[in-house]
Amino acid sequence: MIALHEIKTIAVCGAGTMGAGIAQVAAASGYQTLLFDIQPAMLDKAKAQITQNLDTAVAKGKLTAADKTATLQRLQFTSRLQDCVAAVIIEAIAEQIEAKTGLFNQLAELNHSDAIFASNTSSLSVSRIAAGVINPSRVVGMHFFNPAPLMKLVEVVTAANTNPETAALVYELAKSMGKTPVHVKDAPGFIVNRVARHYYLEAMKAAEQELADFATIDRLLESTGFRMGPFALMDLIGNDVNLAVTRSLYNAFDQAPRFAPNELQASRVAKGELGRKSGKGFYNYER
Repeated sequence: MIALHEIKTIAVCGAGTMGAGIAQVAAASGYQTLLFDIQPAMLDKAKAQITQNLDTAVAKGKLTAADKTATLQRLQFTSRLQDCVAAVIIEAIAEQIEAKTGLFNQLAELNHSDAIFASNTSSLSVSRIAAGVINPSRVVGMHFFNPAPLMKLVEVVTAANTNPETAALVYELAKSMGKTPVHVKDAPGFIVNRVARHYYLEAMKAAEQELADFATIDRLLESTGFRMGPFALMDLIGNDVNLAVTRSLYNAFDQAPRFAPNELQASRVAKGELGRKSGKGFYNYER
């Protein structure tokens, strides 16, 4: 088992919103960071987003220009899986168990047996992912929250076969990235998505019953201390992503009514109204 001080390079697989955010966090924390995606266009978009995030931080006085330059110098963007050789590999690809296990097994052929495979899954069973991977004891959940550069919480998920030392190391790794990690046993939705699901679902039920409109519900909940109302937050996360998590928990809990997906969101996803990334969701956005 490697030690924290021996971790020099981190590879992040998947250059979507979460993957790009995690890569930014890793590079800003001093780690040489590889961001991999099979689509070069996704890498270009991720690089532009990371640069914009860093520029914003500099403009707000939260980051120096020198730190921005150093962070970008520690980032490498690649569409070659062969380049993904690192002490820790964090996957942030599609929420499909077969895709995740397949990726980890390909990476197992390229990396040392001590390399840690961390999944950023938000709702899938880490134990099921690990079960299909060579040397499952090195597989762990490392669930960041969106936007990863700003959100402090990281759920470190211990699967059925995870080596406790692996979970402990990932916990310390998250701390070294300036995050606030919590240990979680593998269970549907872990902690946050299990509890927060009703923040979204009950808000949609209230709107569906015409108790209030989206903006009023958001404003009322923000006035009680929530940083974002449920509808604005679903649009930020992506209605497709949020709905997929709800469906995953609904099935994991034997289709318990309290986790049932809501048609207000399902219909928007069907129409491609995914939120900020599509220009329209529960609200309209300029693109």
